[in-house]
Amino acid sequence: MKKRLFINSRYNSFKKTISVDGDKSISIRTLLLGSQAFGKTFIKNILLSEDIISSINCLKKLGIKISLKKKNCYIYGKGLNGFEYKRNIVLDAGNSGTFARLILGLLVKSPYYIKLIGDKSLSQRDFERVISPLQKMGVNFKVNNKKTLPLKIIGSSFVNPIHYSENRGSAQCKSTVMLAALNLPGKTVIKAKKSRDHTENIFKYLGIPITVKKNKHNDEIKVKGQKLFKSFNYKVPSDPSSCAFLIVLTLLSKNCELRIKDVNVNKSRIGYIEILNKMGAKIKIKKLKKRYGESQADIFVKSQPTLKKINCPPSLNSNLIDEFLIIFLAAAKASGVSSFTKLSELNKKESPRLKLGSKLLNQLGIKTKLTKDSIKIFGNPDINLRKTIDIKNYYKDHRIFMTSVIAALTFGGKWKISDIDSYKSSFPSFLKILKKLGYELKLV
Repeated sequence: MKKRLFINSRYNSFKKTISVDGDKSISIRTLLLGSQAFGKTFIKNILLSEDIISSINCLKKLGIKISLKKKNCYIYGKGLNGFEYKRNIVLDAGNSGTFARLILGLLVKSPYYIKLIGDKSLSQRDFERVISPLQKMGVNFKVNNKKTLPLKIIGSSFVNPIHYSENRGSAQCKSTVMLAALNLPGKTVIKAKKSRDHTENIFKYLGIPITVKKNKHNDEIKVKGQKLFKSFNYKVPSDPSSCAFLIVLTLLSKNCELRIKDVNVNKSRIGYIEILNKMGAKIKIKKLKKRYGESQADIFVKSQPTLKKINCPPSLNSNLIDEFLIIFLAAAKASGVSSFTKLSELNKKESPRLKLGSKLLNQLGIKTKLTKDSIKIFGNPDINLRKTIDIKNYYKDHRIFMTSVIAALTFGGKWKISDIDSYKSSFPSFLKILKKLGYELKLV
């Protein structure tokens, strides 16, 4: 029988300085670009999660030598289109939607069919959004009617640049096309709805020919292809999405203070801090600096006895898409009714998160009003659970697991939480950090 996490106590006070695991989005991008650079690339503080290990194993199958020494990663790149592999290889991306979509952009000239697979969760996610622009470039696919994994891709010697409109606010779609553009002649032009810009930043850092014109609602990105670039060194900052769980834990607890060092505070990643501050938190960003084109800083947060309701501006949705579940938890303890709209993309993550987020809050006794793309949360500042909560059948989603743990540590009650290993896909030190903060966690 698989173990479950048992929580039956709350610890009310800590004052700590901590470090959090490396940023997942940046770790994957540095791996991919290191595989296309000439020479030995050195990545320090790379995230050692299951998603990253899956990514490394796939790149090794493509003929790239990679070695790991604790959190230091060495990638021996062979230049653009430098993959070397046999026929009929299978790449298993595990649970990593970011790697699975982005790697397709680097396979636009693959001479043989390559099969891409993933776990049960990833195999239910939409790949049409990246298949379509790559097909327009001249890439061929064998795929099922749902355009999900498994799929097969074979490239072409005659791929061509395109003009591509990305209207979802998906950094994965935009980045897939940008990576494909590296191997295309001429300029690829992307008109993209605002989203994470890590790929643009690292392109600039590496000297890849790119121009970005920022407009009010979208960015126009131009990438000139077939430009070789050298190996590089990069230190990955802490992941702000992982920090979000610890920040909300501190806010919702009593007499707590937390400092998190060297966090990626790219504006496209910290929308949740803006929302929490609008709700009455006093989260501060200090020691701001710029490294490798990314903003990094220390984050300071203290307990907040009362939080206010929030009407979340949809314009911020893409900047906190991975943090909505933990924001929902903060809204559950706020005074008044909070509303969140235009969240259809939330149901296209590792699980139907909008639906399951509502289900989780209902289990806690929090009233919600749900539509296909919106939720209203009727907050209860006095929530203090005295019942048993059983969390299971949540698609093994790592963010639902971590949100449940934070709820257990702040709202009381007796908790049994399934999918004990799910958090390892993004935040492998999650439970270890909680124990350092003084929490008692038991596996049963």
